Amino acid sequence: MNVSPIPLTVIGGFLGAGKSTLVNRLLAQAGDSRVTVLVNDFGAINIDAALIESRDGETISLANGCVCCSIGDDLVDALIRAMERQPAPDRIVIEASGVADPWRIAQVGLSDPALRLDSVVVLADAETVRAHAADRYLADTIRGQLRAGDYLILNKADLVTAESLAATRGWLAATCPDTPIFIASDADVPFVFLADAGLSAWPAGAMHACGCPAGRPCRHEQAHGELFESWSIELAGRFRADALRAWLRALPAGVLRTKGLVATDEWPWAVMHGVGRRGTLACAAPPISARSAIVAIGLRGQLPIAELDAFFRGARLAD
Repeated sequence: MNVSPIPLTVIGGFLGAGKSTLVNRLLAQAGDSRVTVLVNDFGAINIDAALIESRDGETISLANGCVCCSIGDDLVDALIRAMERQPAPDRIVIEASGVADPWRIAQVGLSDPALRLDSVVVLADAETVRAHAADRYLADTIRGQLRAGDYLILNKADLVTAESLAATRGWLAATCPDTPIFIASDADVPFVFLADAGLSAWPAGAMHACGCPAGRPCRHEQAHGELFESWSIELAGRFRADALRAWLRALPAGVLRTKGLVATDEWPWAVMHGVGRRGTLACAAPPISARSAIVAIGLRGQLPIAELDAFFRGARLAD
């Protein structure tokens, strides 16, 4: 039986950047997805008591199927226990400690074939990140964390002036060129920004602007719908795998996430994931449809729709 690897998301950032708040929001937005979150400290995760189905010394089980587990002293052991849960999680999220290097933690997702590293999300405190990065004792830690991110979330934007926020965003862009930056308050980030679950609804027109599947209530339409837009396409024929890989290595500016199930000249069918600065192409089971389907999401007004359309129409093999 072909079992797909479990997507792994790593959430990093310095002390006080808002990681635990982001984890709370992820759990609240998980919907039907079974998310297992590995954390160092349960006390920082403010889970509504009404949502808790059971708890013991190391695990909190929620009524929606999500689970929080303590990392304890051994991350690998905690991951193994998370992967062995029945039913298996749809996604594993690791909240890194405030002084940890999130990229070193992410290596676990690259080394275990049962896991697929989906994204490294790093938060930066709009009030303090530049000061911390200028501190000779903290500079290496802060800059290392920021450069590990596939996405950067500039959090606590509501606590600074517009001028200060613009200056910090410019500093982040210079520090981490080509890394998408999302500005947020109280870590209010839509689920599709953190996970590709919202990109699973193919074909075209099957998503709200925020990534929620069409035909269901949109969880973020009021708060986030105006921020995001999506593009999708269905095409016959096979794609050149080398062209897809080259495109994934240099995702166009404005594309936050992309996912596709495509026929290629390397495998009969492949699943394509693109996130931030990184992408993967892997063998996949054949779909019900005989046509390839690709979807992308980006900030409204910044998604390069014409470029996306031209590339995918041109990346196919001639008949």
